[in-house]
Amino acid sequence: MATPHTSPHTEPHTAPTALEKPTESPEFDRRRAWLITAMIVAFMLINYADKSVLGLAAVPIMDELDISNSTYGMISSSFSILFSLSGLVVGFVSSRISSRALLFTMALLWAVAQLPVLVVAAVPTLIAGRVLLGAAEGPAASMSMHALYKWFPLDRRGLPSALQISGAALGTLIAAPVVTWLITAFGWRSAFAALAVTSLTWSLIWWRVGHDGPYGQARPRRSGGSDSADSSSAPEDSGSSGTSAPQPSEPRLPYRKLLLNGTVAGSIAGAFGASWALAISHAWLPAYFRTQLDMTPGGAATAISGISAFSFVLLLAVSPFADALNRRGVSSRWANGAPQGIAVIVAGLAMASFSFVGDGRLQVLLIAVAFGANAIVFPLHYMTTAAVVPTHQRGALFGIVAATGTLPGLVAPFLTGHLLDTAGSQSAGYTASFLLSAAVMLLSGLTALVYIRPERDARRLGLAPVGSAQAGGSAQAGASKPLAQ
Repeated sequence: MATPHTSPHTEPHTAPTALEKPTESPEFDRRRAWLITAMIVAFMLINYADKSVLGLAAVPIMDELDISNSTYGMISSSFSILFSLSGLVVGFVSSRISSRALLFTMALLWAVAQLPVLVVAAVPTLIAGRVLLGAAEGPAASMSMHALYKWFPLDRRGLPSALQISGAALGTLIAAPVVTWLITAFGWRSAFAALAVTSLTWSLIWWRVGHDGPYGQARPRRSGGSDSADSSSAPEDSGSSGTSAPQPSEPRLPYRKLLLNGTVAGSIAGAFGASWALAISHAWLPAYFRTQLDMTPGGAATAISGISAFSFVLLLAVSPFADALNRRGVSSRWANGAPQGIAVIVAGLAMASFSFVGDGRLQVLLIAVAFGANAIVFPLHYMTTAAVVPTHQRGALFGIVAATGTLPGLVAPFLTGHLLDTAGSQSAGYTASFLLSAAVMLLSGLTALVYIRPERDARRLGLAPVGSAQAGGSAQAGASKPLAQ
């Protein structure tokens, strides 16, 4: 257990009060934690397969139903009508409902959302299914990350966070060829049916194994200007119900104050830019490969899988590296914050360039960077947000961050369809869309790079700094250290 320290700049730390008295941290259950991680990776894989199926089936659906680019864009954007709102609402109730129940309900609704189009294939049923799917998937990323954090102490979250987000890359990597094969061999409806069965199967397995973990400790309140390393060990989830009570050793802060600090605002900005590229990728990239680069359905699926593989490699490399930097005492601003801004900026530059490069390997490489490099933003932006939020408010903040950061899904697909229908040619419409996307991404990346500073904002909010309160028994728990500047 950590001992208090003094520095030339602080007053001696007084003994903890009864409310702040530290206790031993829960024991890390490695086997159970990694089982939950595997289930959540599968959850995210299905999540992104559900999102991408419409884009992979875009050309046959548009041909069969005789719909315009704008109408297809509207169908795609309808996915996001309730996406952000549901993420926000579920985030606020996550402290009262177990993660087990939340994720089970989401997956069950995913299965139901695939059914309308199997009954009647028409624009209204496509929209109804996508709206329901969006509502059920809105909280998926934030709540599955919240569930995952309950099984890992603070200094072990980098790799599981990367694996959780890698479910997105794996979802596209695996789903693209499988779903394309189903569409080609059995018609596009078969892909929707297969995903309904997959979601139902996952929900039944999760209900059996997906219990909540013990790591919901509150970090200590900063007292007397010093950085205490002690932490309360009372779990966030109480029993199987998963209810949570605020920890007395940690302050409860106004959400306005939390949202307006630079780290949360910068994390939202980075996620916004990355989500813009992701929305374009899901809705229009398969059609772009088919209609502009003259790829076969199999070739387009292979290209999509290649981009996902690139994202997967980045996720497995960058997030554990950030974890290692954190354990070595590197400021979280540089270990977790700066990579978010840099990734979105680099992807934005690639997005602005590839339309002007002739067909060839360089163009494919730029497309992969434009749509794949953003992947590392998502695990890192949850980590930076968690660093400046009281534990008992984390689920709600994750919901808010997810809701605001994913708003591009409501705008980008429809706007692209409109540009395609109004431009002089489809090629010009795609170019305009990609340039607009690049501008959004560059601005978002710069905002993230400048404003994400977890140590500074934790100090301003009166929370123990990242690294001084390792909830699960950090290697550095033997002594607290000054805030990184």
